[in-house]
Amino acid sequence: MSLDELRGLLARHARPDLSTDIDAVRIFRADRPSPPTPTTYGQVLALVAQGVKRFALGDRLYEYRAGEYVIASVDLPVTAQFLRADPREPALGFGLDLRPAAVAEVLLAADAGDLPEPAPGAPAGLAVSTASAELLDAVVRLLRLLDSPRDIPVLAPLIKREIIWRLLTGEQSGILRQFGLPDSNLSHVARAVQWIRDHYALPFRVEEVAQRAGMSVSAFHRNFQAVTSMSPIQYQKQIRLQQARLLLAANPGDIAGIKPSGRLREPRPVQPRVPQAVR
Repeated sequence: MSLDELRGLLARHARPDLSTDIDAVRIFRADRPSPPTPTTYGQVLALVAQGVKRFALGDRLYEYRAGEYVIASVDLPVTAQFLRADPREPALGFGLDLRPAAVAEVLLAADAGDLPEPAPGAPAGLAVSTASAELLDAVVRLLRLLDSPRDIPVLAPLIKREIIWRLLTGEQSGILRQFGLPDSNLSHVARAVQWIRDHYALPFRVEEVAQRAGMSVSAFHRNFQAVTSMSPIQYQKQIRLQQARLLLAANPGDIAGIKPSGRLREPRPVQPRVPQAVR
């Protein structure tokens, strides 16, 4: 019944810009299948209530459908698409931005013995699981607040905290637990990922980025690969490709604004073409 009610709430409150009146909560709706589209999965919990979504990360292919969720703990360049959606039965999903400080707050309040034992090393930066009944119930209660806006300031933070707790005690506890710890392997990799994203057009030496992350080169390579499913150089190339696509979408006539190597430069104004006969 929670999933049925969740579908109704999502369909009723979906907006074109995905926003809601609850901070960090988004609603996704697609009325038709979509082509594979490059995008970035940031630090988020995404739960599907209806339809099927597929995405590729590196050489890995993932699908999640009604009653399943994905957790992403770092900014990851993926190619995503909705497979099942039509106006009579649209694809519907719930999204909650995950913030390290909020996760750390719940971790500090918890008894370490009540949490699953973390695995060594850095966990994958993205994983799919089936939502528990308790998690679905918490998401439904959070979305019900959209029907009573005056309750949002008081109750929404409490239910978000509960959602984080359900995730910390669920199958993907390891991802969220390291996500909330500032000195975890995942947090070190996340800092490196952010630096590469901020400086994607610049060449870099892996040794320098490893130093920024506070890790040895071998540990950095191993953990970066575990989190992102790609090497640091491959990650940079994916970010460059995404930025190139954005530039082309914004300035479709400015092919010269993108170098073949993937290195980007600032887009220049498109000059009018002069017919060859009058050159």
